[in-house]
Amino acid sequence: MTSNQAWKRKKQVAVIGASSASESEILLAKKIGSLLARAGAILLSGGMGGIMEASCQGAIQEGGVAIGIVPGCEGNPFLSAIIKTQMNHARNFILIGSCDAVIAIGGEYGTLTEIAYALKSQIPVYGLSTWDIPGVIACTGPEEAVRMAVIDT
Repeated sequence: MTSNQAWKRKKQVAVIGASSASESEILLAKKIGSLLARAGAILLSGGMGGIMEASCQGAIQEGGVAIGIVPGCEGNPFLSAIIKTQMNHARNFILIGSCDAVIAIGGEYGTLTEIAYALKSQIPVYGLSTWDIPGVIACTGPEEAVRMAVIDT
């Protein structure tokens, strides 16, 4: 890097969703993870199974970085780094507070709390088959969600 080139921090995108997800949601999550890695973003997640594991797997298989902010001490096998919070669901605030944008896939009440906290914190939320509430920007597919989360934010 020359002295004229400025260092630029990579975007940190949280991928959120349920630990119990449908096969179609799992496929979406893997694709999202892969696309985030190709875009040079750092993937943040709750670090456990389902949507979280699938998105991390997609990122790692593409050579990207996946960081898990986990409720206890362990996370899924596709994490570059683990933040061990010992905070159970309260970790959701750390996860959302650490990201530049959120991509929500499906989800249950934990996902809903993450969405609500992101919206309250003015962090953009892009959704695929997730909660249909004001503020969540519905996306037509993984490519659009990643483009909006990485480029448009």
